[in-house]
Amino acid sequence: MQVKIENGQLAQVSNLLFNLSLKGKQSRHRTKFIKLLNERVKEVEEQRIELAKEHSKVDEGGEPIINGNQFELKDVEEFQKELKELFDEEMVIEGGDYQGMLKTVQKVLEECDKEFSGQEAFTYDYICEQFENAE
Repeated sequence: MQVKIENGQLAQVSNLLFNLSLKGKQSRHRTKFIKLLNERVKEVEEQRIELAKEHSKVDEGGEPIINGNQFELKDVEEFQKELKELFDEEMVIEGGDYQGMLKTVQKVLEECDKEFSGQEAFTYDYICEQFENAE
């Protein structure tokens, strides 16, 4: 089994799974899955900051100019284009050591009886589709 999740969806999927009430094996496997997602979220955030630095205006010392808590960008459109590419890239989680975990998380999602609305509903649909399309 191979599950693919877009970088831009990782945090929402992690939050959705985190808020499910589970116990035993299901809880352990869910937690292991969330840890994998959160590691990637940190990597993506670091890459986002690097992109912002690359596209920011610099001061006389060559340091990025920051106003408040935001980089002052030279070319907003180009930055947004590259940021979209970063968020569209997929994290691939493959079988091997993760096979049991993936099957458990898939079962949790299939048997979930929690009601979702708003953004959570979209996230739930998205992650279910990713497992349904798993190779």
